[in-house]
Amino acid sequence: MTVIVVALVALAVLGLLALVHRWLWVRLVRDTTRSGGVARRTGTVLAFVLPLAAVAALVAGRAGAPFPLQQAVAWPGFMWLAVLLYLTLAMLVGEVVRAVWLRRVTPPDARVPVPVSSPASAQASAPTSAPADPAAEPAPAPADRAPTASAPAADPAADSATAPAPAFDAAVLTRRRFVARTVGGVAAAAALATVGYGTYGVLRGPRVKRVRVPLAKLPRAAHGFRIAVVSDVHLGPILGAAHTRRVVDAVNGTQPDLIAVVGDLVDGSVPDLGRAAEPLRGLRARHGSFFVTGNHEYFSGAEQWVDHVRELGMQPLENARRALPYFDLAGVNDVAGESEGHGPDFRAALGDRDRSRTAVLLAHQPIVIHDAVRHGVDLQLSGHTHGGQLWPGNYLAELANPTVAGLERYGDTQLYVSRGAGAWGPPVRVGAPSDITVVELASYQA
Repeated sequence: MTVIVVALVALAVLGLLALVHRWLWVRLVRDTTRSGGVARRTGTVLAFVLPLAAVAALVAGRAGAPFPLQQAVAWPGFMWLAVLLYLTLAMLVGEVVRAVWLRRVTPPDARVPVPVSSPASAQASAPTSAPADPAAEPAPAPADRAPTASAPAADPAADSATAPAPAFDAAVLTRRRFVARTVGGVAAAAALATVGYGTYGVLRGPRVKRVRVPLAKLPRAAHGFRIAVVSDVHLGPILGAAHTRRVVDAVNGTQPDLIAVVGDLVDGSVPDLGRAAEPLRGLRARHGSFFVTGNHEYFSGAEQWVDHVRELGMQPLENARRALPYFDLAGVNDVAGESEGHGPDFRAALGDRDRSRTAVLLAHQPIVIHDAVRHGVDLQLSGHTHGGQLWPGNYLAELANPTVAGLERYGDTQLYVSRGAGAWGPPVRVGAPSDITVVELASYQA
């Protein structure tokens, strides 16, 4: 049953993508180019190639394609998905502009095709050889010129039957093409500028964000304890070792007491991404670096990555707890591990602890906050949401997560959600800049 549902959803998504691309082709290619021209042929080819590249980028990793092939399709495919989003939004606005503009610039008499006059009507409306005197009375018609009953009357049906087909003003077509090109050009420029700036924000590396969190049970000696929270790095076909080095440099620059990597570190296997993760050996913190799995680790071989991050110097917390000098640090597996029998186990991580001590929990997804509240956790550190990553994705993220980004309180438990240090899919962020957060613990007794 689940397979059928997934197949139906996939077909619906593919159908929607086809309709959107068809609409964009009409507005950006057909309406702006001449039939048979090079521009139209090029646009038509791209209308087929780009969506195929996007689908290939989405499925290559899951299908087990060779990593070089994943890298080859990732850049064009994922980048087109980002451009497609903002191009579609811009063109929806452009539809309104186009309708208003055409109504204003097209004369009323040119909006409806007017049939060419028949020869009889043209003769009747032809000017006389001498202008009429408006002051003069019309002269009566001579008796011998009066119409007779035997004269055939004009047949309107016959006139219309012999008249040529309606003719459109060529200027109207020129105006329509000009409007289409202007609206399409502005929309494309806006989409490309938005995606370009969002890509720059990811590739320059995450910015450091600082948050102060007061905890009631934290001893005075732990006042000012700094935890560097790193989530959603998403090493993969696009983000590699260079991005890892940027993350490590940013983290070490904060001189944290502890580093918490809260899942979705990778999108791929250890053989493919081991070299990209190698700079993580350089992470430095007085109380060490800790790691919990995210849902993407379970798409990539979670057990292999747990072993590998241990080799890189991080300490995995698989439904486990460490007693630090001033508080308990616990970590649970991601809920995606339930499909493999390795889901979160709060009883194993927190069941037998001393509740008089402060508890800080590392959990990839914010949705487990209610389990954290039941087990007396003081602070949960999470990621997963990316803050929405691509506006207006934050509104969708709000439907699936209790907190999308930032610090919120749930009873006696506080939840902090990082936007993440990387990006999934398109290496683009709009309205949700990447970050590494330094959470500074504060004692009420200080």
